[in-house]
Amino acid sequence: MKPPPEVLEYYAQFPEESRFSSDWSRLEFERTKDVLSRVLPEAPARVLDVGGAAGAYSLWLAERGHEVHLVDASPRLVEEARRRSAASSRPLASLSVGDARRLPQADGSVDAVLVMGPLYHLTDAADRLQALREAFRVLVPAGVLVAAAISRYASALDGLARKLSVDPRFVTIRDRDLADGQHRNETADLNYFTTAYFHRPDDLHREIESAGFGEARVLGVEGPGWILSDLGARFKDAALKKDLLDVARALESEASILGASAHLLGIGRKP
Repeated sequence: MKPPPEVLEYYAQFPEESRFSSDWSRLEFERTKDVLSRVLPEAPARVLDVGGAAGAYSLWLAERGHEVHLVDASPRLVEEARRRSAASSRPLASLSVGDARRLPQADGSVDAVLVMGPLYHLTDAADRLQALREAFRVLVPAGVLVAAAISRYASALDGLARKLSVDPRFVTIRDRDLADGQHRNETADLNYFTTAYFHRPDDLHREIESAGFGEARVLGVEGPGWILSDLGARFKDAALKKDLLDVARALESEASILGASAHLLGIGRKP
């Protein structure tokens, strides 16, 4: 089982391994780490990072004392994660190329599962449910799921912030995102992402519950701050950076504004 070929081709070209160093993604990275530090079991725990790419979260968790296993569909990114792991004082426990819908791990073998990307690229609801049920299968009882999704409204807000609607090709992409969440990039512009599904907060909550998880909740990651044109400059100012993080955290569970975040985190627990 593999993702659509255009998705694999996108990650063969796009420098995902350096994405979190960009101004736009630093807020996502810092906020995701903030949430993970609060919802994951205390170290040492066995953590499976599905869709772990080049290991940004995996290596951070390993440094915090966790036993971390990484699975990703992109051979290039797994090799990059392997290189980084080998250079780390706290290397990953295992790395493998695999599919979120058929994980190599045994039943009840990990304490927490991160699904940090696969739900974007499984455009069929049945495939997303299968991936979440695989996470459920490999978790121990009371194990924690953290699943990332892209907000249904991310393209519309990004388009406003960056004036992308001057390109009629982008408008076509944006309008379909808003209509049914099915993101399709018919252009050769990597800035317009690749084949994906964009969730509404309620969609993600419902999918997590449908997979059998209890205590389901959905948090907004960035809050509205990610669309600010001077985001990079604010991150370099300690007080303004703190303000961005504080506001995002204050609004993270406010239902009326969840979808304004570019990314969502769905959290559940295996009964």
